[in-house]
Amino acid sequence: MKYRTDLAIENVEMYDEERGKTGDIDGVEMEKIQYDDDIKSTRIKITDPKGEAVLQKPMGNYITLEIDGLIDGEEELKVRASKALAEELKNLIKFHYYLKVLVIGLGNDKVTPDSLGPYTVSKVRVTRHWFIIYETDGDEEQACVSGFIPGVMGSTGMETADLIKRAAEIVNPEIILVVDSLAARNIARISTTIQINDTGISPGAGMGNHRTMLNQQTLGHRVISVGVPTVIDSSTLIMDALEGYIKNPVEVENYIEQNGQDMIVTSTDIDQVIKDFSDIIANGINITLHPGIYS
Repeated sequence: MKYRTDLAIENVEMYDEERGKTGDIDGVEMEKIQYDDDIKSTRIKITDPKGEAVLQKPMGNYITLEIDGLIDGEEELKVRASKALAEELKNLIKFHYYLKVLVIGLGNDKVTPDSLGPYTVSKVRVTRHWFIIYETDGDEEQACVSGFIPGVMGSTGMETADLIKRAAEIVNPEIILVVDSLAARNIARISTTIQINDTGISPGAGMGNHRTMLNQQTLGHRVISVGVPTVIDSSTLIMDALEGYIKNPVEVENYIEQNGQDMIVTSTDIDQVIKDFSDIIANGINITLHPGIYS
């Protein structure tokens, strides 16, 4: 069975399961960082077409930040997680005097599992208006940051990529930083995981509604994405629960799809997950883009 996931680390895990071992993968570099007892990072770099074929992801960097115990909403842990996220973001976004960033919150704030992007951007410190008021091109302590929540095509009738392109024409950012909900294979990752990448993102991927890819080729600006898995396919949960009890997994999978029982599901505490992760990501972004103000 081919599981649906947006996480590069899960593609690595599935590939290791298929070949029956762990270790080096052609065209893929991996590094593990332990921040403390609760927070660790796995940095995956796909370096050539061989790695692309194996992991089914474009060449680039994929960083997975895993946070244990966050389900309790502990504020001190969230602070440490924000700082760890900022350290990872700083490797991809170098602060300088003239830095301009457009932060995009993808998703639908009326659908809780899809509301991560809008809630996160609402907590990011936007500063472009001050740069305009004081007629300055840069600052030593903070970047010129704009925020934009484009909504979903079902509400606006407009392609998300087109709206972001227009916003980018107005702002002319060095980097477009996109926040969105993702899908995972493992339900445990919904309350533990953040993925960062520099290869772009497909709006609505987590909800199963793939739109135009957002990357440097389509937008004309460098794109960094930050996502949290908030949903999982019901078929994945069913197949995992039945593992070892069924003789023909493909037959069961086909039955699920043909009878309309293949749904996207989320955890019962998704409201708290969205609150915690939107806090963490917004604070991590603020620390990265405004180093003279946040720490």
